[in-house]
Amino acid sequence: MNDASAAAETGTGARVPLGVIFWTFLTAGAISFGGGVVAYLREYTVSNTKWLDDEAFLDALEISQTLPGLNAVNMSVIIGDNLRGIPGAIVAVAGLMLPGVIIIMGLGAFWREQSHNPQIKAFLTGVAAAAVGLLSTVTLQLGHKQFVKPLDLTIIAATFISVSILRIPLYLVLLVIGSAAVLLYRPGAKHEKLEERARHLRERLLHRHYISLRH
Repeated sequence: MNDASAAAETGTGARVPLGVIFWTFLTAGAISFGGGVVAYLREYTVSNTKWLDDEAFLDALEISQTLPGLNAVNMSVIIGDNLRGIPGAIVAVAGLMLPGVIIIMGLGAFWREQSHNPQIKAFLTGVAAAAVGLLSTVTLQLGHKQFVKPLDLTIIAATFISVSILRIPLYLVLLVIGSAAVLLYRPGAKHEKLEERARHLRERLLHRHYISLRH
């Protein structure tokens, strides 16, 4: 059993060694592709070490997206601080950023000479596709509960249509749809009846589909 797993067994309140935090984030930063680092952070901090559960990870991701800067760096600060305070935040960010800094500095000169090479461009296209796949995977893993709720699906669909199809500026989407989501999910808001009706409607549609298949 490794040190990370041993620390995890005592819960998130345990004093996780700074070296373990650094190594975990160093590994995530070294093998991740672009925005796919979020998927690796989830793998290491939720699935492997059990430092967080999916709900806590999603909360950290939501906070990170509302703050300036890179989501992965913001999440490193939040998770590291949660584990060991300010020293934990520092070593988490250092571990995450170190591989990228070394690789970018090393590849900078190479890219300057090979930027017109079609094979290099094809490689970068593949890396971008891998990052999209990783982000899609972590989205499905974290959002599986939301994908079955009508109200959540409505918010997701409205956001997707606004940003990807209508090309509405992101700040306007956040201002309008974000405010509406906060209003709908405010403490004391009652939308259970809507979800209950949607569940009954879904069951009726499935029942009718089953009957039509039998006939």
